[in-house]
Amino acid sequence: MTEKVSATLTIAASAEQVFAVLADPAAHAAIDGTGWVQAAVDHAPLAAPGQLFRMGMHHADHPDGDYETVNKVEVLDPARAIGWVTGYRKGDGELEFGGWLWRYDLAPLGPAGTEVTLSYDWSAVPQFVRDRGIQFPPFGPGHLDGSLRHLAELCAAG
Repeated sequence: MTEKVSATLTIAASAEQVFAVLADPAAHAAIDGTGWVQAAVDHAPLAAPGQLFRMGMHHADHPDGDYETVNKVEVLDPARAIGWVTGYRKGDGELEFGGWLWRYDLAPLGPAGTEVTLSYDWSAVPQFVRDRGIQFPPFGPGHLDGSLRHLAELCAAG
């Protein structure tokens, strides 16, 4: 069984333009196709592997409804790839990451076109997280396609 899903879309924007939108945490709520991402808590552009950024979230099945994630940049290759793992702060303040990676790979098709592949990889999710009964992926198959369409709309508007 595969533990990774992906979708690809050609976006009418340069790889630099697409990357700039993805590196802006304030754009992530508009990109998200689930409606779970509500707003960036940290607004600094994503600039280096290891950088942390927080997002305000909402999910009806989450015990608190509204919650906050802490994301860590794992991949940052300007105009080529960007990706992060999602986690949270435990009650003692320690960070815990769930083992899933969001990654965008950009393939320039010229000055005004970029093939973008969005992947969601949960192969590193530890057993104790799987034992919580979380279904992977936790969204329908159209989520990645929707997110890429939203990204294309943001790039066209920018």
